[in-house]
Amino acid sequence: MSTILDKATVVVKPELCKGCGLCIASCPTEVLSFHEHFNTKGYHYAAYAGEGCTGCGICYYACPEPEAILVWKKGAPVPTDFQVKDYEESGVLPREEAA
Repeated sequence: MSTILDKATVVVKPELCKGCGLCIASCPTEVLSFHEHFNTKGYHYAAYAGEGCTGCGICYYACPEPEAILVWKKGAPVPTDFQVKDYEESGVLPREEAA
């Protein structure tokens, strides 16, 4: 069973982000920025503003860390148990899932 997204979204996994900023610099819509908090490794991680993502995936391809960024286009199916609304608000996965 899956849910269809009504808009494109980006999810950054804080614990996998090394804070290099390549995704932020490459985003054509400028909807990524450094989060004010640090992850457990001491890096300011990238965060999604919550609006404006087109789902182009440029940030995904710019990121050197596998699985640190997930991008879904509008209309993409995601697992029903995936709480899309929670992630749209903050742009980051909860700490328990980021490990």
